[in-house]
Amino acid sequence: MSGSPALLLDRVNKRYGSLSALDGLSLTVPQGQIFGLLGPNGSGKTTTINLLCGLLSPTEGRIEVLGRDVVASPRSVRPLLGVVPQETALYGELSAWRNLLFHAELYGVPRARCAERAQRMLELVGLWERRHSPVKTYSGGMRRRLAIARAMLHEPEILYLDEPTLGIDVASRRTVWSYIRHLRSANKTILLTTNYLEEASALCDRVVIIDHGKAVADGTPEELGRRLGGSVLELATEERASPELIAELESLAGVVAVEARDGGLAVTYTEGDANAAEILNAVMARTALTSFAQRHTSLDEVFLRLTGHDHLG
Repeated sequence: MSGSPALLLDRVNKRYGSLSALDGLSLTVPQGQIFGLLGPNGSGKTTTINLLCGLLSPTEGRIEVLGRDVVASPRSVRPLLGVVPQETALYGELSAWRNLLFHAELYGVPRARCAERAQRMLELVGLWERRHSPVKTYSGGMRRRLAIARAMLHEPEILYLDEPTLGIDVASRRTVWSYIRHLRSANKTILLTTNYLEEASALCDRVVIIDHGKAVADGTPEELGRRLGGSVLELATEERASPELIAELESLAGVVAVEARDGGLAVTYTEGDANAAEILNAVMARTALTSFAQRHTSLDEVFLRLTGHDHLG
């Protein structure tokens, strides 16, 4: 439906007895975005995806996919979605070509168009030259690309990718990223869950971090870095920072965190409330400063600060 968001959750709750998997979660994903849904294990990510796919019904709240009510008409929603789960579930003894022809029929692609659609998808993901090779001979990265091709056979408007580069090498990861960006350029909406915060930073137009079934942060990776810490000063000092210096830095207005490291300090602060010169002066009054560098807060640091987890799990 033109003008509708691609995905909408409005104050969604999902309870299992006394356990609350989602607690008033609201999300709006415009069409044509790469949208990252991040959170530690048990945060509610899988529940959210299953609700969007119509595999679960909410306890309360409204869920729409391109303006269609998922609870009222799940069958009308499923053709709009392509899903790439963590486990690719491809048939290893069959060639890529045979895999796609088989799944094209399962997806209801008209038989007369199956071969044309399979060829186009294999060309898109760079596997046309290997179309007759058994999938069991493919690398992990090639299998992920084939799984994306399979999910796109029925030309869905929205693609859900669960850990799209899990367990593949760096070069293959970059290749998969390029295909994901290509899909966005074709105005497809991509919902991405990932354990790689670098991946979310590199790909996502917007990120929502959820924890205990609630959204705890929402914005672009850059916005979240600025809003929840802003900048980090990496300071190299001749002597290890004293407890007194750390306490003084922590007392400065706008300083969010001070981390003592071998050979120096990392001071996270919110620009506008604190400034680099004030922090540098405080350090130089107590010890010799050998070098410093400034950078924006990373998504990893934002995630740790919000959820208390140092990784997504």
